[in-house]
Amino acid sequence: MPSHPLARQPAKRTVGQGRAHRPLPPGERFFTPGATGVRKAVERHSAAPLVFMFQWPRWIMPVALVVLLLVGFALPDWRGALAVLPVLAFVSWLAYMSWPSLNVKGKLLRVALVTFLVLLTVDRFGAF
Repeated sequence: MPSHPLARQPAKRTVGQGRAHRPLPPGERFFTPGATGVRKAVERHSAAPLVFMFQWPRWIMPVALVVLLLVGFALPDWRGALAVLPVLAFVSWLAYMSWPSLNVKGKLLRVALVTFLVLLTVDRFGAF
C-alpha cells in the first residue's frame, strides 16, 4: 500500500464512467524520506498537481513547453519573456523535486538548463 493517499491506484472504471486514466508508476514512496522544512512543504503541496498532470496524455506537457519556448525565442521583447516564464517555473520546480535523487551530472544539467532559461528571460525583458 503506497504511503500517501494520492499515490494509491485509482479504482477500475467500468464502461460508461468516462475515460480510464493512466495508472501511477509503481513505488512505495511519494515523498523524500526524512524531508523537513521547505522540502517537505513543497513536496506536500506538489503531490496533487503532479498526480493531476500525470493523468494527462503524455504529449501535452512537452508540446506546451516546446511551443512556449519557441515563442520565447521568436519574440525578442517582453512577450517572449512572458512565454518563457512558465517554462522556467516548470523546469525549476521539477529540478527541485528531483534534486535529492540526482547524481552530479544530473544536477549540473539542471543547473545549466535553469541558468539558460533565466538568462533568456532576462534578455527578453531587456536587461542585456
